[in-house]
Amino acid sequence: MTMTASVKALGIVDYLTTWTQMREFVATREPTTVDEIWLLQHPPVYTLGLAGKREHLLAPGTIPVLETDRGGQVTYHGPGQLIAYLLLDLKRLGIGPRELVRRIEDSVIAVLAGLGVTGDRRAGAPGVYVGPAKVAALGLRIRQGYSYHGVALNVAMDLEPFTRINPCGYPGLTVTSLAALGILVPLEQLGEALATALIDSLYPLSASRLVPADNNCLPAKSLL
Repeated sequence: MTMTASVKALGIVDYLTTWTQMREFVATREPTTVDEIWLLQHPPVYTLGLAGKREHLLAPGTIPVLETDRGGQVTYHGPGQLIAYLLLDLKRLGIGPRELVRRIEDSVIAVLAGLGVTGDRRAGAPGVYVGPAKVAALGLRIRQGYSYHGVALNVAMDLEPFTRINPCGYPGLTVTSLAALGILVPLEQLGEALATALIDSLYPLSASRLVPADNNCLPAKSLL
C-alpha cells in the first residue's frame, strides 16, 4: 500500500465547525482511512490551547475566544492566514509527535526558501521564524496515534490582533507575515506549495501523488 494524503481546499470556514469536523474524522477513521490535509482560513478568532492561560489574552476586544484541545498557548487566526490541518495516522507513518513537528517546520521552511525567505526554528518554541519574528505557529493534538490541528502561516493578514495577546505565551514576541516581509503571493498558490512540501516530507517513499477527496480538493495536476 502506497501511503499518501488527500488534500482539501476549504476556503474561509468557521473555527468551531472545523474543529468539530476534525474530531469526528479522527473518531471514525479506520486503519485503512487515507490521511487528509485541510487547507483553509478562519474568520477572526483567538484560540487557547490545553496549556493556555487567560493572562496571555491582553485585550481581545470583540474577537471571539475559544478554548480548544490543541497543544500550546494562545494564538490568533484570521483571513489572510494559511492554515494546514493534518489528519494523519502517525502509527502508519512510523513517526512520533516530535518528528511530526520537525517535518512540518521543515516543510514551511522549504516553502519560504522557495520565495527567497530564510526561515528557521527555535529549540523549545515550535514554529517557524524569520529573524526575531514568528511567521508560522504550530499546535497539534494526538489521539490514539492520530493527529489533528496543524500549522498556521501568516501570508497577508491584519497583524494588529497579535498585539492584543502574548503570542504563544511569549510576552513581546514579534509576529510577521509574508506581506510584511514584502512577499506577495496568492494564498491559493502558497497552499499548493505547502501541500506539496508536506507530502514530500511526510511520505518520502511514496509517489508524492495527492489523492482527490471531493469537489473541494485542489486540482491534482497542480499538486504533483
